[in-house]
Amino acid sequence: MFEYKIDDEVSLHLIESTDAFPLLSLINESRPYLKEWLPWVDSMQSIADYDELIPEWRAQYYNNQGFQAIIRYYGEIAGMIGFHGINWGNKSTSLGYWIGHDFQGKGIMTRAVHGCLNYAFNTLNLHRVEIRCGVNNEKSKAIPTRLGFTEEGLCREGEYLYDHYHDLVIYGMLKHEWKQAPYAPWLLS
Repeated sequence: MFEYKIDDEVSLHLIESTDAFPLLSLINESRPYLKEWLPWVDSMQSIADYDELIPEWRAQYYNNQGFQAIIRYYGEIAGMIGFHGINWGNKSTSLGYWIGHDFQGKGIMTRAVHGCLNYAFNTLNLHRVEIRCGVNNEKSKAIPTRLGFTEEGLCREGEYLYDHYHDLVIYGMLKHEWKQAPYAPWLLS
C-alpha cells in the first residue's frame, strides 16, 4: 500500500474504501467553497458515488499511472491530491489537488504538492509536472508560485464549472528546475 510521509503533520495515503465516508463528510462541510473551483463537486453526493471511483483510483496506482491520495493532517483527512495519469513517452504528468475549507492556511497543500514533486522527480524520474488553476483562484495559484513553478500561459475557457467556462493558468516545473532538498518551512513564507 502507498503511504508517503511528508513531515510529522502531513502524509499521503492511497485511498481505500473505508475513506469514502470521511471524505464525503469533508466534501459536504466544504461544498460551497469547493464548488467555486471544482467541476465534480455536485457529482459526489453519497458513498455510492465512490464505489466505482475508488477501485479506479487504486488501479491507477497499481498500473504505474500515478496515484490519487488522501492528505492526512495529524491523521485526519484534510483533502486529496493526485496525478492525472502519466505520459510515460514524454515523462510528464499533471497534478490536481483540493483541501477542506477548515484546513486552509496551515501550509498543508504546499507541503503535499512539494511531496508529490519529490515523488514525481526522484521516484518516478519524470521530466515535467504541470498544474492548472482557475485564473481567479488566488489560493490555488499561490502554491505553484510558492514552489517555483513557471507560469507558462493561459488555457482560455479551459474548464466548465456548472453554468460557465472559466480560464485556467498553466504552471510547469521541469526536473532540472526542482529543488532536490527535502521540504523546508521557508517555502511557506
